[in-house]
Amino acid sequence: MLTILKGIIVVLGAIPLSLAALISVPLDRSGRTYHGCARLWSRFILWIFRIRVQMRGLEHLHEDRHYIYAANHASWFDIPATIVGIPDDIRIMLKRELTYVPIWGWALKYGPYIAVDRSNPKDAMRGLDKAVEQMKTGASLLLFVEGTRTRDGKLQPFRRGAFTLAARSGVPIIPVTINYSFKILPKGSLAVRPADIEIVLEKPIETIGTEGREREKLLMEEVRTVIARNFVEP
Repeated sequence: MLTILKGIIVVLGAIPLSLAALISVPLDRSGRTYHGCARLWSRFILWIFRIRVQMRGLEHLHEDRHYIYAANHASWFDIPATIVGIPDDIRIMLKRELTYVPIWGWALKYGPYIAVDRSNPKDAMRGLDKAVEQMKTGASLLLFVEGTRTRDGKLQPFRRGAFTLAARSGVPIIPVTINYSFKILPKGSLAVRPADIEIVLEKPIETIGTEGREREKLLMEEVRTVIARNFVEP
């Protein structure tokens, strides 16, 4: 019951921030104001559910560079946790179904975040093209490289799209390991169990010269090895 009540509060809190984000789109083409609204909303969510984010590896980030952050995905709370924890102007690639939600979904549809239909290869490719354009403005990109949340808490196979994007753009990849979020809200559960989320950022991996199927697969395997090394199974 308490979780449902908190969920209602989060939804109500999302309305003014979503409207503010929508209004910011034509006023600030850089998308920084939009992302600032997303950070405020994410902080509110984590505060309501008493979830703290512990960051490791922030020393690997440089203010004058932008990155592709490649993360595992165990819980719905991974999104607000990474938005709050990563001190960068990031864009998120997300599934198009989220844009169907009234008000909040509209902000996602018309904002700088990138919504794709994962069942449509052509739409996914258009999403990659949009991501490349976003990064040309100096923004970084966050991708959950398993494609969907894990059901058992273990790492899933990675999808190659993120690494194709990295190879095409030449933007360095930062492996991101998210720990301890699975038990907070496993896929299929509605009960939130407050806990600390740990996010580990590793050293950037350069991607220039990695184009081509085989090189992209090697890049994917390298990133997965790094994430697995820091991953704590529930």
